[in-house]
Amino acid sequence: MNPTNPRYGYGADAGSQALFDEGLRKHMLRVYNYMGIGLVVTGIVAMIVGTTPALYVPIFQSPLKWVVMLAPLAFVLFFSFRIQSMSASGAQTMFWAFCAVMGLSLASVFLVFTGTSITRTFFIAATMFGATSLYGYTTKRDLANIGSFLMMGLFGVIIASVVNIFLGSSALQFAISIIGIVVFVGLTAWDTQNIKEQYAENHDQETSQKLAVFGALSLYLNFVNIFQLLLNFTGERE
Repeated sequence: MNPTNPRYGYGADAGSQALFDEGLRKHMLRVYNYMGIGLVVTGIVAMIVGTTPALYVPIFQSPLKWVVMLAPLAFVLFFSFRIQSMSASGAQTMFWAFCAVMGLSLASVFLVFTGTSITRTFFIAATMFGATSLYGYTTKRDLANIGSFLMMGLFGVIIASVVNIFLGSSALQFAISIIGIVVFVGLTAWDTQNIKEQYAENHDQETSQKLAVFGALSLYLNFVNIFQLLLNFTGERE
């Protein structure tokens, strides 16, 4: 630990360090709270839509399904380009809207997989996510180099997934699921470390709030992708 690093109070005494650590814990708790509430919103929307024929038939049995499937990507791109200019309240509103739209997109899992399978996979994904996020928070190892490698893997998974839409290869889907799980588990640790390192005591309330929302979005996406890939890999179909 570098005692001159501004994140550690410019070599301040133990009391200042304790204040910094307390502020960091509150910041990380805010990130996890946003993420957790976001997952609840997504789950509720997905379950309601996926178990209500009057809702899922007009969506998934029409071209509207492509809008629902691509809408989350549009939200993520909007977030990426506008996060700096958005207010903290605007960022929160967009995040909750994104979680609801993601719920619409994920409603299809209730049409394909059994409820028991979905529940079991959720808890497996939560365990994997929790363990790797804890590692990212506590490790002293710099994960920057690993993060660069994982981003390359992410682009590879995306490209392979697009190609497999047209090929429909079960073998390729199996490989995508395995590699994708490894990539998103690794990204969970990397993103957690980045969120931790971005925290600074001199950030104003507005900046800290936006950082918490954007950090929650990063972890949320990792969790959802881990869940989806695990479900494709181990899920029991209806």
